[in-house]
Amino acid sequence: MSLRPEVRLEQLEGKTLIVVYVSEADVTHKPIYKKATGLPNGAWRRIGSTDQRCVDEDLWVLRGESQPMLGPDSAVIGDARIDDFDPAAIATYRRERSRINPQAEELAYSDEQMLEALGALRRVNSSIHPTVAGIVLFGKPIAIRRLLPMVRIDYIRVPGTEWMEDAENRFQSIDIQKPLLLALPQAEASVVDELPKGFYLPEGQLQSVQEPILPRKVLREALANAVMHRNYTSHSPTQIIRYSNRIEIRNVGYSLKDPSQLGLPGSLLRNPAIAAVLHDLHLAEAKGTGIRAMRRLSAEVGLPIPEIYSDRRSNEFKIILFLHHFLSEDDHKWLQRFAGHSVTADEAKVLVYARATGAVDNAACRDFCGLDTLSASLVLRRLRDRRLLEKRGSGRQTYYCLLGSEPSLAVGSSASKSRSETELTNQPLDSGYNAEHATLEPEHATLEPEHATLEPEHATFQSTRGRRVDTESLRQSICQLCAQNPQTVEQLAEALGRSRNYLRNKHLIPMVREGLLRFLYPESAKHPHQAYVTNKNVGQDRH
Repeated sequence: MSLRPEVRLEQLEGKTLIVVYVSEADVTHKPIYKKATGLPNGAWRRIGSTDQRCVDEDLWVLRGESQPMLGPDSAVIGDARIDDFDPAAIATYRRERSRINPQAEELAYSDEQMLEALGALRRVNSSIHPTVAGIVLFGKPIAIRRLLPMVRIDYIRVPGTEWMEDAENRFQSIDIQKPLLLALPQAEASVVDELPKGFYLPEGQLQSVQEPILPRKVLREALANAVMHRNYTSHSPTQIIRYSNRIEIRNVGYSLKDPSQLGLPGSLLRNPAIAAVLHDLHLAEAKGTGIRAMRRLSAEVGLPIPEIYSDRRSNEFKIILFLHHFLSEDDHKWLQRFAGHSVTADEAKVLVYARATGAVDNAACRDFCGLDTLSASLVLRRLRDRRLLEKRGSGRQTYYCLLGSEPSLAVGSSASKSRSETELTNQPLDSGYNAEHATLEPEHATLEPEHATLEPEHATFQSTRGRRVDTESLRQSICQLCAQNPQTVEQLAEALGRSRNYLRNKHLIPMVREGLLRFLYPESAKHPHQAYVTNKNVGQDRH
């Protein structure tokens, strides 16, 4: 459908205005989109004060539909054949389903009947065809490569804590392109084999047991969540990125459920047929309880709870699993500097986080304590009222720093004083502390965001400041500024004469995605003092 706006001139207070009116399209013609781009990316949706590029789920709304009875994973693949199914994957389903529920009705069916019951096959005009779910779950590797070439799981091992730290030894990768019922166990085993191990002695046993520091259930749920909720219409693999201190699992397809509701009962399923099979085999929860289980199990073994990021604009989802215990021995000793206060476990975590990163906000508190918004606010307020934390900012920009410290762009867990230089007592950590007037001394060199000065010396920057320039020139200026010192969005916007939202959405986020910039705090994307750095200074500015 072509748009035909009505245009007329109006006079207002002696000035001529051009008035453009575009009538609403009939529902049968929605959505209106750019023909050259096609759907869904050629259509846009107004959300709040922003224009968002559409994804598949938006088309249901624009067409006035609720979520279809059949998910996108039930779509028929025209070039697929029944002999594209892998007998090994089908046998794996029968074996595991029989172990979990020997009375399951579908086990009595023939293979073709069983696959149809599971949504792996669909009848269209009296003929039967494989679906997306069928090929993803049961397809032969050669069929997956032919029909869905980017449907795979990439396990990437990166040395250190940053992406591509060492240009000569960037990463090692294992590409797993198999039916999902065979790929998931291989991916889990590949990760578990390289995890640090811990020892414990079961009650009544004489021999110790060695288990990975990250509970298997946490890893299994994270993997299942990624493959169950990913968008199979987008050509991008699921990635497991193993750093020295964490595991990041990324997939295309933002969360249909509001991120603030993750962990609460109830689930919105992008791929219901795939989800049902994984649930039947106890590989995933299908009632919205998987995230809650991951948080609970991580907390039980003393690990920070997983951090979750959902980005609708880039249509991406990421979950971070940490591999270090939240409170180290040094953290316990440091906490003994507080006296005269009864510090709960959650309050201790907040103080340690503020010490390590320079600041803490409500979102971070919710993430690592597993609290809701109100409970996190109460914890932060109690620490503020007892003068252990100091409130900064206001409204949605509120954050807290250790009393007597300054917000820093150069802080990090490695920025603190040398352990041998810090005088610490050896008393065990308990629920009470006794020095009524204990104070916190700032331990970090600081750089006030609002007072940091920019001294550009490059001709490229001077020629782009406040002027209309091409994208390449503007991004060169951004890199030059970030190569000197870590730069916040506000600093870059002021220096370059651009609006904050324009700079962040059109340049900074794409530059991070393309590897031109890095976050100063990659482990906490929502950090109150988040800033951008180049590869040149990504390591040195936090030390």
